[in-house]
Amino acid sequence: MRLFEILLVLSCFALLSDLLFIRRGAKTTGLVLGIGSSVILVVQLFVEGYRWQLLLVYMMTALLILIVILRHLGKMGNIRNIKAGKLLKYSSSSIIVILLVISTGLSVYLPVFHLPKLEGPEKVGTQTFHFTDQNRDEVLTEDPSDKRELMVQVWYPTANSSNKKSEALFPKDKEMFKKYIQTYSNSLNLPDFVFDYWKYSKTNSYENVEILPSTSPYPVVLLSHGMGTSRVLHASQAENLASHGYIVVTIDHTYSTFATIFPDGRVTDYTTKTTTVEDRRRIGKIWTKDVEFVIDEIEKLNSGAIESQFKGKIDLNHLGVMGHSFGGATAFNTTYVDPRIKAGVNMDGSLIEVDNRDDLNKPFMFIRSGVFKDWLTDFKKDTNPDNEVTKQLEEELHIIKNVINQGGPAIYIEGTQHFNFTDLQFYSELIKLTGITGDINGKRGSDVVNHYVLDFFNKALKGEGGQLLEGPNDSYPEVKFINPEEL
Repeated sequence: MRLFEILLVLSCFALLSDLLFIRRGAKTTGLVLGIGSSVILVVQLFVEGYRWQLLLVYMMTALLILIVILRHLGKMGNIRNIKAGKLLKYSSSSIIVILLVISTGLSVYLPVFHLPKLEGPEKVGTQTFHFTDQNRDEVLTEDPSDKRELMVQVWYPTANSSNKKSEALFPKDKEMFKKYIQTYSNSLNLPDFVFDYWKYSKTNSYENVEILPSTSPYPVVLLSHGMGTSRVLHASQAENLASHGYIVVTIDHTYSTFATIFPDGRVTDYTTKTTTVEDRRRIGKIWTKDVEFVIDEIEKLNSGAIESQFKGKIDLNHLGVMGHSFGGATAFNTTYVDPRIKAGVNMDGSLIEVDNRDDLNKPFMFIRSGVFKDWLTDFKKDTNPDNEVTKQLEEELHIIKNVINQGGPAIYIEGTQHFNFTDLQFYSELIKLTGITGDINGKRGSDVVNHYVLDFFNKALKGEGGQLLEGPNDSYPEVKFINPEEL
């Protein structure tokens, strides 16, 4: 909870205590509590901002302020002489306490969250681009004239010399934000207001500020989200790498996200079909082409063919790619097929394409969730060699084994589940109840992933670090290295 939210709840309980336990003659105490609570209520609403989780607190606070002030001013008339029975008195008070606890609980478990503070030495800037691939038809819409459009967000080191304030995580424009949360709410069959408080969430980044001057260009990492999520869920990972001297490019794979907002106000939602292995391969090819196209656009930014502040600032000879889930599979595939990519990371993603992919001669890292070992045991017990999915998974394990044998790290993190590799773990502790995030503390899970990803790219793209990749580390007991003999 935010500061004035906490103060508001405490003041509400203080007002209730005044009514129950402080004698009527103590006017000063009641007036101070009433005026102080009024100030806190106004500040909370107009500075921190209203949110629906605290609705019951707002109502109870306003009611108690009115009663306490009128009571101590002697304006209650004959009402003050009515002596309510103890049962009624304490029953009504108990109901008020229960309502306050419910409202406070909603505020705690559906919090206004902010991205974790940066660990790197640099501040982070961000800039968003709208790219259209005129050479590629959009096959995920019914209009044959549509071309493939992508929204791409670039994160980079900055000095923030203009002293701008850090940006909101979600769109600042009210109409765009409304469209954005409507897409989420419609997908989950929830009313729009449920997600309205997301507008208060902050990043650590500054929009459209100048890139930090450097004697050498910055290595670049492209980042792909998972199927049905979006680049928003990987903002903390992008910020972390950028704070350590990388340019990070996050991609929204259009029609495979919860929501993608375009500059003209259009909002696309999730329309992708991935029911069969063939569906996955078809969409995998689209995403692979997305990454390759974005690399083309990055080259234009660096050369000046697209006017921007990034001219000459991007080290295209040290380019990496990473992703989560389907985006992780895309990271592996693009690392294999595109010679411009020098290293890659797959965060808990089953591979899209496994044919002729066992000779990857580039640095690559697989990071799996904590259920990997149990899944591997069950998979080997239930293997059906005639099943297409089984064959696909066997080939995937063979590829992971080859990567390990060629020196690439493959790890799993105990206590994590699939969505511990996204920022979703910061949104609410209640998400753990769904099973899509694990028992590990969200901040700790994020730290572990970020440290290993950073160490990998430092070694692969900067030629430094790599100590975490050498084997088990006492500072990270959750991290277990996969033994190739087990695969």
